[in-house]
Amino acid sequence: MSVVVIVGAQWGDEGKGKVVDYLTRRADVVARYQGGHNAGHTVVIKDEKFVLHLIPSGILHTNTLCIIGNGVVVEPSALIEEIRGLRKRGITVSDNLLISRNAHLIMPYHAALDRASEQAKGKKNIGTTGRGIGPTYVDKMGRSGIRVGDLLTPEAFLEKLKTNLVQANFLLKNLYKAPTFRAENVFKEYMRYAKVLARHIADTDIIVNDAIARKRNVLLEGAQGTLLDIDHGTYPFVTSSSAIAGGACTGLGIGPTKINRVLGIVKAYTTRVGSGPFPTELHDRTGEMMREKGGEFGATTGRARRCGWLDTVILKHSCRVNGLSGIVLTKLDILDGMDTIRICTSYTYRGKTLAEMPKELSVLEKCVPVYEDMKGWKESTLGIKNFSNLPKRAQAYLRRIESLIGVKAMIVSTGQKRDELILIEEPF
Repeated sequence: MSVVVIVGAQWGDEGKGKVVDYLTRRADVVARYQGGHNAGHTVVIKDEKFVLHLIPSGILHTNTLCIIGNGVVVEPSALIEEIRGLRKRGITVSDNLLISRNAHLIMPYHAALDRASEQAKGKKNIGTTGRGIGPTYVDKMGRSGIRVGDLLTPEAFLEKLKTNLVQANFLLKNLYKAPTFRAENVFKEYMRYAKVLARHIADTDIIVNDAIARKRNVLLEGAQGTLLDIDHGTYPFVTSSSAIAGGACTGLGIGPTKINRVLGIVKAYTTRVGSGPFPTELHDRTGEMMREKGGEFGATTGRARRCGWLDTVILKHSCRVNGLSGIVLTKLDILDGMDTIRICTSYTYRGKTLAEMPKELSVLEKCVPVYEDMKGWKESTLGIKNFSNLPKRAQAYLRRIESLIGVKAMIVSTGQKRDELILIEEPF
């Protein structure tokens, strides 16, 4: 039995979907613990691409129970659309998908407030997807949120909705000059969703803990990445939930003593979407090459990702706050054919060398990366499944990363497809 947490070690988009899909072959339960439909996980099976937003990647395997935990915020229409889309492609979505009754619902006014707030900030916007994630977490922390379980009690749902619309409509009308919402219309819409989702709503904290007690293999899946964590990321250019490994405990209702291993997903270079500091970002042909060759466009929004060299300063931060047991290095093949590959080993700020990531945004924005150059490899790594078959310089690149961050690699991904990877050590 093993309980394994999968967490992004950079700014998200590291390839967690493929890793979760691969590890699910040995998992009995796959549970998502934070975020919303602002994240997308892409899995490629026999040249067929699946993009998942709320449902764990484990849904692509039969006999695996998939759980959307209480730490996730759920947009019901998006979830229903995702369920129907999978069914159309022959994927079973039935009793194998459960949603925590304590997960909070994204309401139409949340998305409206999100978009209006971003627009009002102009050039100082956070760079959100505008899908209502942040405002939903605001209501959650303000103890005024509406939860998935409320869909099963219409009278209580309507009462909460009317109360919340007093404030939401006031802000939309008076602060943002935006359209408002009628409680009756929203209520009717969400009761239609309730009829579809009712069979999936459950006490998932009990179910996950029971699976652990019965010695099942459980995989805990996060969205986004460590540097987008609300507490430990590049605040305020972050998401609104706990994306680090610790979020798995609060986002699913399990104790930290139940976790056996934490696996950090690391892209062989660095990317981020949206605004915020990015010390190793490239604005040249190399950055464009990474974007085009790596398909660095958001699975959810299609937005182009900013690209740059691997940054081990932020990786050391990720190793520390997540307590990483090992890493999975993804997209190694994107670096094939390069003459020189650079690794950021520290920063300089006003003449001083910084070995650790500064917490102050004003400092991080002005940090200049210090690079160590390594010779690239001309051979293709695409699809290689044995570490010894990697080009020697690719092996050296991985070993250097390990030495800089103090954590060993357990898996290396060498392509998009499910079987294009090197298993160095079995996580389960």
